[in-house]
Amino acid sequence: MEVDPSAAAEEKPAVRFSINVLELMKEAQMQHGLRQSDYTRYRRYCSARLRRLYKSLKFLHGRGKYTRRNITESTVTDVRYLHIVFYMAERAWSHAMEEKTAGTNAQQRIYMLGRFRKAVKWASLFSQLCSVKGDSRTSLEAEAYASYMKGALFFEQDKNIEVAMINFKNTRAVYEELGKYGSIENQLLCRQRIEEVEPMIDFCSHKLGGSSLQAHELLDTANDLLKAKMEAVLSETRSQQAASMTEFNWLGRRFPITNAKTRVFILKAQQLEKDLNGSATESIAADKKLGIFDKIFSAYHDARSCIRNDLASAGNAENIRDDLNGLDKAVSAVLGLRTIERNQLLVSIAKSKFTKHRDEKNERITKPEELVRLYDLLIQNTMDLTDLVSSGRNKNEEENSFIHEYELKGLAFRAERCFFLAKSYSSAGKRAEAYALFCHARTLTDSALQQLANSPDKALIQDLKSLCDNCRSNSCIEHATGIMEEESVPLKLSKGVSTMSLGDDKTKENKYLLDMLESYESAIGEPNTKGPCRIAQFPPPFQAVPCNPIVLDMAYNAIEFPSLENRMKKEKKGLLSRFWG
Repeated sequence: MEVDPSAAAEEKPAVRFSINVLELMKEAQMQHGLRQSDYTRYRRYCSARLRRLYKSLKFLHGRGKYTRRNITESTVTDVRYLHIVFYMAERAWSHAMEEKTAGTNAQQRIYMLGRFRKAVKWASLFSQLCSVKGDSRTSLEAEAYASYMKGALFFEQDKNIEVAMINFKNTRAVYEELGKYGSIENQLLCRQRIEEVEPMIDFCSHKLGGSSLQAHELLDTANDLLKAKMEAVLSETRSQQAASMTEFNWLGRRFPITNAKTRVFILKAQQLEKDLNGSATESIAADKKLGIFDKIFSAYHDARSCIRNDLASAGNAENIRDDLNGLDKAVSAVLGLRTIERNQLLVSIAKSKFTKHRDEKNERITKPEELVRLYDLLIQNTMDLTDLVSSGRNKNEEENSFIHEYELKGLAFRAERCFFLAKSYSSAGKRAEAYALFCHARTLTDSALQQLANSPDKALIQDLKSLCDNCRSNSCIEHATGIMEEESVPLKLSKGVSTMSLGDDKTKENKYLLDMLESYESAIGEPNTKGPCRIAQFPPPFQAVPCNPIVLDMAYNAIEFPSLENRMKKEKKGLLSRFWG
């Protein structure tokens, strides 16, 4: 019976290779430099890995003269051929990122884009070969890898942002599907990859005008590929908007802005203020709000430095100097106002921890002394701000109302400070001082409420009313506690006198918990005192230890030992030694 060889070849199933592309890429990147963003080291690793693959496969390119050998579908008889194409793409990508992080001029940018194109070329070939020679998962991962490389190229070219966003979305969709299956490690890798791609999608959407993210959120989520480009785009946008900004408005006064840098810095601070006070401000975490405040302070400080430089170069031009001085005063006042808002945010965070008890995570609670310190800062900030605004000669109505408003806020801050100072004395067991401070805080609160009767600030009035109630309840508690402690003093005194004796008094003041396990006596001390707990004495006291017995050897001197001279070796003497000894 004859067998058709072509039919036998058709019946033999084709070999399908399997590569976990994402795991292979992440393992190579994290172990060889990209954990520290060292793209040069990773590029050198890719080159060394390619040399080893070429040598192991005997897929060399001639001796002496380079002879190019292409990898096609018929060439791929081993999974290592797919590794060669993958590491070629990785080497080109890491070279492009190395040029990008080094800072690019026009010539270097052309070279960087060429490296990205080469990475796209090898990634596309890798996807094509995996679709034929790999299994379905390998083919899908290779397609996602190629889409990411294409998106990175279009992103850097800054021409086809829509195409870049489509490629990034394709990458995200693939890894979202792959992340639903497989091991936990594979799901975590897919989640990390999605988190890397999402900021790029958001930035592309932001540039196309359809993003819901704010500018500071985009900058916070940017990675190495995004940060430099996002900073450039945002600064360019601010420069375009600053061109139409000619004056700064503050409390009914207008100050002209002639310096372009000053406009950019003020505009940056105003945009951050909009992000901070926008409709989505409740969803922003407190840590992020503090970070936005830091950026606002940095922008206003930069604006002030530009104004001071303009003042130094203004010469004797009185009109210009007056405008610059007014602008400097206005920017300083806004900076002081934002400082007060930031400190109020810190107070709200501290108050939320002040009422908490220690939970399973052993979270640190706020002490009343910390709130006293924060209110000291707020009082100083309000005094500085009102002094700055009232320093002008001709004040308008808005400035007067502003000064009056913050004087009342300063009074409210003093009442809050007095309340937490009383809390501090109460925790130390000083009842009389705490009672007096609670009464004084209530007096300050009542005074502030009388002056704020017609104020539109309903939130401040409500806070002061709750503070007044707290002052009244805490003063009553301190009064009652003080009376109870006063009544218990004679009882303690009589008990102490009854235990006195004229003999050797080995009092229990040196007794520790380990010495009185049979009795129910406290070794911790009073709750309001700061004495140490008496658990065990450390270092332990010295104890008498019996010495080793002294043994005197009395028989040694009475022993007569035998003579050993007959066993000793005798020296031989010559003839001359007999005469001269």
